Amino acid sequence: AREKGGVRASRIATDPKYQRTRENNAEFGRGNAAAMKLRDAFRAFIQLTSDSRMPNRLNSRMLRILKADSIHDRGERQVLDENLGILNRFSFNAAALLSNTLFEKVSGTIERSTGTGSISLPAIDPTVKIAKPSGATHFQFSAALAAVDFSAGEESDYGFDMQESEITTITAPIEATELAPSIAPGSIGEMPMFLAFGVSFYQEVNGKHYSLNNGAYNSLTIIKIDTI
Repeated sequence: AREKGGVRASRIATDPKYQRTRENNAEFGRGNAAAMKLRDAFRAFIQLTSDSRMPNRLNSRMLRILKADSIHDRGERQVLDENLGILNRFSFNAAALLSNTLFEKVSGTIERSTGTGSISLPAIDPTVKIAKPSGATHFQFSAALAAVDFSAGEESDYGFDMQESEITTITAPIEATELAPSIAPGSIGEMPMFLAFGVSFYQEVNGKHYSLNNGAYNSLTIIKIDTI
């Protein structure tokens, strides 16, 4: 009979030969924990779409942020505010990038003093400016604002708000759109803030709007990050 192979966990934890392994494991776990906090904060927003590989992609982005830390020693590197720009333009659905869905510049601002995120869109003709997936009859814009404390140990400490436009037919021009999710300023402190924007598609059947293909075509993207 063949005996179970591999290195014992106790040896990995103490043997100097496995110092690099311990450092990598520590940072891998720290990056995954930070990614989970961001997912927890945006959970209601993320549920608008479906991408089974999104958690892995977000974990990889968080590891890039950890590796960008030039202050702490290897194995002790942290998610520092000054490196969070690496998350800008992160798409929660790789199959529906915002640049391939909406052919219009989306501008966003974050006002920390009031806890408000603002997104402005000009009047548009959806038949020209939106890449309509087959079967879609209506669409909706959404904006989500989250403040996340990545230094709060294993607990998730965050603030969140989301606003959505009306569900609108995709065949007629619409007026300018303003969305302004907000979080109570007193709960934000020095937490980094993230503003995300989404385009969701629906199919109207007997007067009701159903999410098209369970949100597989919906585009959700982080477009602005604010840190102190």
